Amino acid sequence: MTRFVGRLLGAVLTLYLVLPLVLFLLRAFGTTQRGFRVPGLVPAFLISVSCATASLALVVVFGIPLAYVLAHSRGPLARFVELLITLPLALPPVMGGIVMVYLVGPYSPLGQLFHRQLTESVYGIVIAMTFTSAPFLVLSARAAFSVVDPVLLDVASTLGHAELSRFFRIALPLAGPGIRAGMTMTWLRAFGEYGAVTILAYNPASLPVYTVNQFMARGLNPTLAPTLLALLAAAAVVLVGRIRWRRPRHPVADVVESGPPPLQRSRRVSFDLSTRVGDFTLRARHTASQDSLAILGPSGSGKSVLLRSLVGLYGSGVGRVMWGGNDVSSTAPERRSVGYVAQGFSLFPHLTVWNNVMFPVGARREYARYWLDRLGLTGLDERYPSQLSGGQRQRVALAQALARTPDLLVLDEPFSALDVPVRRELQRELRRLQHETGLSMVVVTHDPDEAAVLANEILVLDAGHALQAGPTRDVLRRPASRQVARLLDRRNVVDAQRVPGGLADSTGVFLRTPGLEGPPGDRVLWCIRPEHWSLTTRAEPLDESDHRIVANGVVEDVLDQGLDTYLDVRLSPEWVVTVVVEGVDLPHPGDPCRLEARVTDLHVWVPS
Repeated sequence: MTRFVGRLLGAVLTLYLVLPLVLFLLRAFGTTQRGFRVPGLVPAFLISVSCATASLALVVVFGIPLAYVLAHSRGPLARFVELLITLPLALPPVMGGIVMVYLVGPYSPLGQLFHRQLTESVYGIVIAMTFTSAPFLVLSARAAFSVVDPVLLDVASTLGHAELSRFFRIALPLAGPGIRAGMTMTWLRAFGEYGAVTILAYNPASLPVYTVNQFMARGLNPTLAPTLLALLAAAAVVLVGRIRWRRPRHPVADVVESGPPPLQRSRRVSFDLSTRVGDFTLRARHTASQDSLAILGPSGSGKSVLLRSLVGLYGSGVGRVMWGGNDVSSTAPERRSVGYVAQGFSLFPHLTVWNNVMFPVGARREYARYWLDRLGLTGLDERYPSQLSGGQRQRVALAQALARTPDLLVLDEPFSALDVPVRRELQRELRRLQHETGLSMVVVTHDPDEAAVLANEILVLDAGHALQAGPTRDVLRRPASRQVARLLDRRNVVDAQRVPGGLADSTGVFLRTPGLEGPPGDRVLWCIRPEHWSLTTRAEPLDESDHRIVANGVVEDVLDQGLDTYLDVRLSPEWVVTVVVEGVDLPHPGDPCRLEARVTDLHVWVPS
């Protein structure tokens, strides 16, 4: 559809909706017989306004919690409840009133219990209005709650807030625009209800009933006044519903003195987890030997599932979790004293920077001031997250997690959405903070360089299972397998078998390794780092001393990255190594070449 066609169709619909109102207003202001002096007009108007307001209050009290539950429920029962809530929308109002007679009519058990006062009274009007208007608010609120990022509720729980607090302080404000729209539609629908009200409570007359009575008895002119009042009431309610109520700002943060938090004692993590999330199964066990642990793996390996299990977001049935010698397996996330920085920018968008940092339960003002200043956020206290850069938002998230002085800082790929320079800067900043405060930390990442910068210990995870764990230096220098080496982005880690005098692949290609010790027949991994190979041509004299390793190969690819040039060289059907070279006269793909390296640069180990 072109933009012109869209505008044309929209203009036709707008004209269709507006033209009757314009013609009505011309008629109303073109005559003096509008019906304002007819008895019963004001009481009918007041009855409709008060009953619609009472109906809205009932729907707010009962409907918004129901909408919240439905938004966070899955399964056939939730779908069935939604179907039941939707039915009054499809049911003609008169039939809705007939249905309600069986519940509150004078001869029903409920009607007799209330001495037949639920019909032909204002109670009946409210009951009829509520039945026909409630779906508007419930369905609107359910949709509004559904788009609230569940990560924000998770972060709030790890910051010490229980379910009720999360509802009132996070879910309700963020769903506010959708709820306000639903409240407006609910009030308007209740205010204009005629069919169900006619069945349940014809007397006292509401404004629609009064208007129909005037039309049937006196014609069109006496209906001008009630219609004008209805239009004015509807316009007023719509305008009020569009007002954005925002709390006044109180710039108190500037007068708060900064106070450094106390140094933390070590809270090393240990866990034995076995859980299933959807179709994914996680089984991992580890006892950390260092204060900072990096969980590294590819996308879909279970890193975030493991992290969420540690902070308690999957409940107590995931297995055993301990830190600092304390078993927290059965402790709710709001009581685990953990600072959780979720993946992406997990700040509360309706709160200022200062209020975000002060949001954790137990956060102290002097600590919040300290972390804002320490992380370079001075002067940003009254800004909202949408007014910050990506790096600033992530710094605020760190300050928020640290403001309550947690026992453990947990970060789920905290810098993945940032540009490389900003990411490197924040990595170094976080490393300095960890060293200065002694804070125990668990960080999830798929970047080996980030893991090396932030953690003294690495756990490599894939497909829900731990492949290798140990001190960062050991894991990076000696991957347990080629799979681990690939996940660690370690180049030139190659499978081989020990043979007399050297190494061989399964096709029999031999690499002479002078001085290599070890029993023949062992399966091993070997590695010579790219910068330790030197490139020569096969025409140059061959150095077969006991201090050199020599291999012939064919160049497969040449990658010029400006400062460095990388060659992929195939040494055998199974061995491909990467070489860093310098110079202008570079080989081309398909050129034969010779590689040389010192024996001391060769690392050989048995895979675990």
